[in-house]
Amino acid sequence: MAAAALIAVIDDDAPTREAVIGFVRSMGYATVGFESAASFLQSDELARTGCIITDLRMDGMSGLELHRRLVAAGASIPTIVITGYPGEAVRRQALEAGVSGWLTKPVRPEELLGCLHRALGPGGAEP
Repeated sequence: MAAAALIAVIDDDAPTREAVIGFVRSMGYATVGFESAASFLQSDELARTGCIITDLRMDGMSGLELHRRLVAAGASIPTIVITGYPGEAVRRQALEAGVSGWLTKPVRPEELLGCLHRALGPGGAEP
């Protein structure tokens, strides 16, 4: 994976989406935001996305549904799920589905950065 991989931030809550985008960009990563999973899937950015940061609960398709759909289509993009509704059962489902990270709101910046580094691996850990 290239070090300049694009990070897609998908969240239907605009202030949260913009805060995550701002933090990820401040760490030097190229970042783009989407208000829904559907808008991401319809975008031209899908092919160059190296990691997804997505809210769990969104109108339409959830972040976990998005991850499962991408895996089923053969697009194994590391996915970090953020939720304000933590629950052990859904956390376990997400991890069993292969998400790269699971964070609860409010997200601590150092936890998000750690998840990004793990998701991108050695070749993509630095922007």
